[in-house]
Amino acid sequence: MTTGMRKLGKTGPEVFPIALGCMGMSGMYGPADEQESIATIHAALDAGINLLDTGDFYGMGHNEMLIGRAIQGRRDKMLLSVKYGGLRGPDGTWNGYDTRPVATRNFLAYTLTRLGVDHIDIYRPARLDPGLPIEETVGGIVKMIDAGYVRHLGLSEMSAETVRRAYAVHPVTDLQIEYAVITRSAEEKIFPTLRELGVAVTAYGVLSRGLLSGSRPTGKGDIRGYFPRFAEGNAAQNQSVIGTLNKLAVEKNISAAQLAIAWVLNKDKNVVPVIGARTRKQLAESLKALDVQLSAEEMDRIEKSVPAAAGARYDERQMKVLDSER
Repeated sequence: MTTGMRKLGKTGPEVFPIALGCMGMSGMYGPADEQESIATIHAALDAGINLLDTGDFYGMGHNEMLIGRAIQGRRDKMLLSVKYGGLRGPDGTWNGYDTRPVATRNFLAYTLTRLGVDHIDIYRPARLDPGLPIEETVGGIVKMIDAGYVRHLGLSEMSAETVRRAYAVHPVTDLQIEYAVITRSAEEKIFPTLRELGVAVTAYGVLSRGLLSGSRPTGKGDIRGYFPRFAEGNAAQNQSVIGTLNKLAVEKNISAAQLAIAWVLNKDKNVVPVIGARTRKQLAESLKALDVQLSAEEMDRIEKSVPAAAGARYDERQMKVLDSER
C-alpha cells in the first residue's frame, strides 16, 4: 500500500500521497451537488487526505466559500493550497492574469475571508504573469509569508527556468503541473530541475480530466468541451489509448482510473497526484489506487503500451500563455 507521507520540497509540509482537487465542485465540469461536495471533502479528510487544492477564481470564489463551509472545525487536520491571479468577468470570461504584489495582497485578503481562515498553507500564482518578472511576483508572496498570512510558496505551470529564478528569491515547495501516463512532457526539462532544487510536484490531470476514466463533456458549463482532447477527431483516436489502458487494468483486476493514478504514485515519490473527485464514490475508487503495486517491468510495459494523447491539453490560446510549454 502506497500510504507513506510525502514531503513537499525541502522546506514544505508532509502530505498524504493523494491530494483532493476541488475545482470540479464549482461547476467547471457542469453542475455539482454542494452537499455531496462537502460530504466528499469530509470523507477525504477522514481517509487521511490532508491537502485540499483550490483556486480563488474557481466559480468566481464559490469554491473557496464551499471549502470554507466544509472545513469548519477541521482546520487543524488539513492544509490549503490556493492558486490566484486569474482574472474573470461576470459572464465567466477569462481576462488574463495579475500577480503584482498589490494584486497579490488583494486576492489573498478575499481568499482568507471566503475560506474563513487566518493563513494559507501554500499560495501560488496560477500562471506566469506575462507583464511581470517572476521575482516581483514571488517578492509579493514573500511579504505575505513574513506577515504570517502564508506559510509556503508554490508555483503552477511554470518552466524550469522560471522555477529556478523563483527559487533564487525564496524556496519553492512544489510545482503544480499537469502530469499523467498520457501527458509526460514535463519529464524532459522541468522534472530534472525540480529534483536538483528539491521541489516537489503536485500533479493534476492525472486522469486527463476524466478522459482516462471514460468520462465525457456533459454539455453547457463543462469546460472540457473546449479542450482539444475531447474534440471529435481526437476523441475517436483517444479511444484506442483508453482501450489499451483498460486492457492493462483488467489484467490487474482494477479500473483504468486506478491504474492511471497508481502509475503516477509509483512513478516518483516526489509527485503527489491531485485527484478531482466530486463524489464520495469517485473518491473511494481513487483511494483504492493506493493498494496497487506496480513492478518496474509493469511500469515499463504501461509506458511503452499507452501512447500520448491525441490533441493538446488546452486550446491554442491557453497553450500560448503556459510558461511550462515554452
